[in-house]
Amino acid sequence: MLYKVKLKNANESVLLDDQVYEYLTSDPYLVKVGFINNLRKHSSGCAVFQKTWKKADGGYKTETIYLHKLVAEKFLINTKSRNKNLVGARNGNKLDCRLENLVYRSRSVASRKRKTSSRVGYTGVYKENNRYRAVISVERKSVHIGMFDTAEEAALAYNKKSRELYGDDGKVNIIKPRKDNGD
Repeated sequence: MLYKVKLKNANESVLLDDQVYEYLTSDPYLVKVGFINNLRKHSSGCAVFQKTWKKADGGYKTETIYLHKLVAEKFLINTKSRNKNLVGARNGNKLDCRLENLVYRSRSVASRKRKTSSRVGYTGVYKENNRYRAVISVERKSVHIGMFDTAEEAALAYNKKSRELYGDDGKVNIIKPRKDNGD
């Protein structure tokens, strides 16, 4: 069974498997702090629980629990290794915390899966004069793929090289349809 839990600060929900939901609503500590009813959307896009307590000395202590990390540590710990120790979402949706969607990744794979910050809108594609250069990182070095007339052609070339080098762990651009300007 699939559970959708509404976030407190966003008009969105987090997706959970029944065994995960059962754990989150029956663990004595999580029930005591109201974990399931106090999930918020973090600025990074994932679900988070935060609570601040006043300490005896007058200071404050803030506890932060990232839902995807908690679920992975409880249910997927046997897939964690020295190199694969960061939790990511297979489908890119950080609010989909179903067990089939969570995976431990290496730092390099997590980096490749991150959203692009390119001005052109495609990972590995840069505008130079009136053409587009496709570039990919291999062992921390920038490798030139080629020059292309359109950003989409460069993005496709990047995708091909990424699949060739990294397989399913590689970053793949989603090609946006070009706007027809009536020519």
